Amino acid sequence: MYSNAYIFRFAAIMVITVAAVLATVATVLKPFQEKNKKIEKIQEILAAAEIKSTKADAIQTYEKHLVKELMVNFDGDVVSEYQDGEILKGDKRAFNVNMKTLKNRLKEYKAGKTEQSPHLPVFILDKQNEQLYVIPIRGKGLWGPVWGNIALQSDLKTIKGATFDHKGETPGLGAEINTDWFEDQFKGKKIFEDGKFTSIRVVKGGIENSPVDAIHGVDGISGGTITSNGVDQMLETGLKNYLPFFNQVNPKLQQ
Repeated sequence: MYSNAYIFRFAAIMVITVAAVLATVATVLKPFQEKNKKIEKIQEILAAAEIKSTKADAIQTYEKHLVKELMVNFDGDVVSEYQDGEILKGDKRAFNVNMKTLKNRLKEYKAGKTEQSPHLPVFILDKQNEQLYVIPIRGKGLWGPVWGNIALQSDLKTIKGATFDHKGETPGLGAEINTDWFEDQFKGKKIFEDGKFTSIRVVKGGIENSPVDAIHGVDGISGGTITSNGVDQMLETGLKNYLPFFNQVNPKLQQ
C-alpha cells in the first residue's frame, strides 16, 4: 500500500506535468490560432465588400484590394493611415483595433469619463475601380456580443454589402443574423434621406407592414426580436460615430 506522502507527491508531479504539457501546446498553437483569427476577420471584411476569398488566399486577396486602412477620431480627422504595407501616419493599423476594447472606450468617452476621442477603424477597398468604405461595428444581442461590417459605396449613402456574426445567439432565431437571407437584405439600402442620417432599421414583423421606407429598412428575424433590436441599435450607433468622417470625405453628403 502506498503511503499518503507518496500519493501526494505522485499527484503533484502529475498535475505539474499536465500543466506543463498544456502550456507547451498552447504556446505552440497560439501562432496558428492568431493566424486563423486574422484570416476570419479578413474574410468578413472582404465579404461585406462582396469580394470572394478562400481561407487559403484571403490575405493575398485582401492585400490586392486594399487601398488603405484609416483610423479617424470623432471629428472625422484621420489620425492613422496604413497603405502598401507601411504605416504612413500614426502608430497603429486599423486592422489591429480590438473592437471589444473600442466599444468600452466609446462608452467611457460618451459618458464624459475621458476626454480623448477614441479612434475608429475604416477599411477602404477597391472593387472594379470603385472605392468601398468598410465600417466595422459591434453591439449586444440576446446572449452576448454581436458584430458586423458594413460596406458603403463611394457615395457613402448606399450599402454595397454587410456581414454579421455573433458569439452565442439562439440557433434558428437570433443566430440567423449571419445567414445570406438576412445579410442580403442590406444590399442597395440607403443610410441617408434628403441629407439626413437614417441608418437602417431592422423591423419587427417585416418592413412591408411598417411605416419605415423600404429603402431604409430590412425585415427583422421572426422569434429573434432582442437580437434584431441589438443589430438595429448597433447599426444606428456604430454608423453615426462615423458621420463627421463621412462629411469630410463628401461635404455635400448632408446638404
